[in-house]
Amino acid sequence: MRDEALAALAPRPDGIYVDATYGRGGHADALLARLTDDARLWLVDRDPQAIALARERHGDDPRCRIVQANFANLGEHLRAAGLAGRIAGILLDLGVSSPQLDQAERGFSFLREGPLDMRMDNGGGETAAQWLERVDAATLIRVLKEYGEERYARRIAAAIGRARDDSALPQTTTGLAGLIAAAVPRPEPGRHPATRSFQAIRIQLNDELDSLSTLLDDVIDLLAPQGRLVVISFHSLEDRRVKRFMTRNSQVGELPPGAGVVPPEKRPSLRRVGRAHRPSDEEVRVNTRARSATMRVAERLP
Repeated sequence: MRDEALAALAPRPDGIYVDATYGRGGHADALLARLTDDARLWLVDRDPQAIALARERHGDDPRCRIVQANFANLGEHLRAAGLAGRIAGILLDLGVSSPQLDQAERGFSFLREGPLDMRMDNGGGETAAQWLERVDAATLIRVLKEYGEERYARRIAAAIGRARDDSALPQTTTGLAGLIAAAVPRPEPGRHPATRSFQAIRIQLNDELDSLSTLLDDVIDLLAPQGRLVVISFHSLEDRRVKRFMTRNSQVGELPPGAGVVPPEKRPSLRRVGRAHRPSDEEVRVNTRARSATMRVAERLP
């Protein structure tokens, strides 16, 4: 949805923009082609490999500032640079990137044999294997239900617990996928039995939903008047948070009885731009991973 995202940003040639999920740089390349020498583009990602690619491609471009960071900390970085209230557009392309899925050693894909890692920043922190070795059953069930919407969460958690007790907990992606598949009595047609569990563990390990909420709490303060937020989500948990944020901040707050004038603190901060956008059939044919994408857009009111 690169072209749709760029159209939604409606970039001003001399604006200040943030690509908060650089990934492999497709959005950034397209955006830079529309910006003049007076513009600025922050390229942000928590993945060190994505940052290395950004530096290779754009390290010599004076318009670009490259930052390795969780986008939850974006507000801190932009305020330190004196840019709060000056950002013309923020782009978020959520979830795991294609390079992360395609590289077996990153441990995101249950279809490729690799270490059970799943860290978006694999330079430190706990791996999925380490987390599964220590997590208690109640927490694992909650994570599988809440972040994976997995109906067989108890069965899967019990299978993982038994494997751990027997010192046989898988240390590879395909090993864990096989254990999960054996615990699921009735798989969903057309979906691998491990899909929801892998999603849930990844979200938990990388604190993805709380990071999204933290950034959304900062967005209104960071955007300039008429600045835009464009978010591409790939599952309902992300999209629900984005939708609620945009809806809540584009409506008049609850007023006391008899109020004749809307006080400033009750006035909307955002306006939603268009409806939720889905990828075209042609894009899905070219990139099947786009089939679950939803794009939402909001603009900061003056």
